[in-house]
Amino acid sequence: MVLVGLISDTHDNLTAIDKAVELFNSRNVELAVHAGDWCAPFAMLRFKELKCSLVGVYGNVDGEREKLKDRALELGFKIDMFEEFKLDGLNGAVIHGVDERIVKALALSGLYRVLVRGHTHKAAVESIGGCIVVNPGEACGYLTGRKTIAILDSETLKVETIEL
Repeated sequence: MVLVGLISDTHDNLTAIDKAVELFNSRNVELAVHAGDWCAPFAMLRFKELKCSLVGVYGNVDGEREKLKDRALELGFKIDMFEEFKLDGLNGAVIHGVDERIVKALALSGLYRVLVRGHTHKAAVESIGGCIVVNPGEACGYLTGRKTIAILDSETLKVETIEL
């Protein structure tokens, strides 16, 4: 069993990021996946305490993409508009999810068992064409009042949504 930490829409909420990193570390997460809307590059620095690798994507409010990319390289993270990950036999992908048609097309492509997305700020888990589509919700808590992240078990594909 390998655990994957899922987070999205951190929007510079440093306290929430610190809590998420602490929780991921305490649960021995082997990979963290960030589905975008980090906001400023300084917020990414808060992930440096992670005891695992991180793969992520840009969100629609991430304006300083060059600086985010530089910061990710400094920290040994991967970040782009779209990323894939393989872990414990699990094929996954991450996209911010601004266009629902692209989210659905990726889920239906048959290439991924798990698709991580953000953007809506609403925690959700759904199955689309045999693909588990997970939105960990908003870590920042700004729109819904709930600061949520998720942990995925790569073996059972069970997703646990956790309120910070």
